[in-house]
Amino acid sequence: MDVKELKNLLQNLKNGDIDVGDALERLKHLPYEDLGCANVDHHRGLRLGFPEVIFGAGKSIGQIERIMAALREKGNNILVTRLAEADALQIQKSFPAARHHRDARCLTLEQHPVEPRGKGKILVVSAGTSDIPVAAEAVVTARSMGNEVEHIYDVGVAGLHRLLARKEQLFAASVIIVVAGMEGALPSVVAGLVDRPVVGVPTSVGYGASFAGIAPLLGMLNSCAAGVTVVNIDNGFGAGYAASLINR
Repeated sequence: MDVKELKNLLQNLKNGDIDVGDALERLKHLPYEDLGCANVDHHRGLRLGFPEVIFGAGKSIGQIERIMAALREKGNNILVTRLAEADALQIQKSFPAARHHRDARCLTLEQHPVEPRGKGKILVVSAGTSDIPVAAEAVVTARSMGNEVEHIYDVGVAGLHRLLARKEQLFAASVIIVVAGMEGALPSVVAGLVDRPVVGVPTSVGYGASFAGIAPLLGMLNSCAAGVTVVNIDNGFGAGYAASLINR
């Protein structure tokens, strides 16, 4: 349940279109619903403006489906992240209306149109093709939260002319998410070009001395360019969420 839905419920109660018993039935699972395997936070949309997101890694198909069913029952749009392709295809049999975003390793179920809430455009930039799964997760997340989103992939510092050729997109964005592995230099480059917030996302892409994302994480945290903030390694969801809040 979100703020708009709660207002409609209270207005219907005030107008006499529903009785107190109907209203209580709608509200009885606030603030959360105990499914045994999970406590689904139905209050999150009211508190934060976006319903609970399901982190798919480590959960069984049955657990994910039970949580999705609980969220669906309350009329929420649903986002599941870090979902293996085989699991996503299996879940779609129970939720035929769900959409599998293969590159992003995500599943979405839209029960109502996403309300546009962003004041500008979010641009997601990846340094390499190997960074696309994390970048695509950021794209899906930001779009699910009501933003116009564009992306530019494979424009890392090994061929800087590829990035400079897209400078019009860089300058048109309100918030830029930059995803990079290896040494993680790209967010500093982008932040040195634009007067926009830059959210850096280090990835675990790289050879041995990248330490599964530690090297780009430290590189981004030590950026000499102003305006760079950094999320956790491979956390495309966190970047998309943070950029969405900034863009509101």
